[in-house]
Amino acid sequence: MNCSKGEAKRLGLPADLAEQPWQDLDFLGWRDPGAPDRGYMVAEREDGGLVGIALRAVKGAARGFASRSMCSLCLTVRTGGGVALMSARRTGEAGRLGNTVGQYLCSDLACSLYTRGRKETAGGDFEETLTVEERVARTRDNLAGFIAKVVA
Repeated sequence: MNCSKGEAKRLGLPADLAEQPWQDLDFLGWRDPGAPDRGYMVAEREDGGLVGIALRAVKGAARGFASRSMCSLCLTVRTGGGVALMSARRTGEAGRLGNTVGQYLCSDLACSLYTRGRKETAGGDFEETLTVEERVARTRDNLAGFIAKVVA
């Protein structure tokens, strides 16, 4: 949605695409192996269509190992650079003017797996009182809000 056709043709797809745990993913997210400061997410929209968003990790926004940061999608707390500030160019006129949306996201874009407890953080998780289903719903709501900001 927010990149040129040329950029879309050059993006590096994940090598393990066939092995992804599709039933556990709210969106497919990955970092480009050829350009580590770039990431991508593809999610299903409410109308059933797919939306792809190009992301760029903001240089110098990494936090030190001792600090904790929280992903704004899955609300997972991570240490050691596990959360990165990423920006997405907005679509339409706003994007042509250079406007972006910034969001703190899991560096590996594996939010869905952290939400479901399929992947653990090195810093340990806080105890939550929400069920897995409630955490999944929260992550999906946060994802929809992020997408809405990018494509508005």
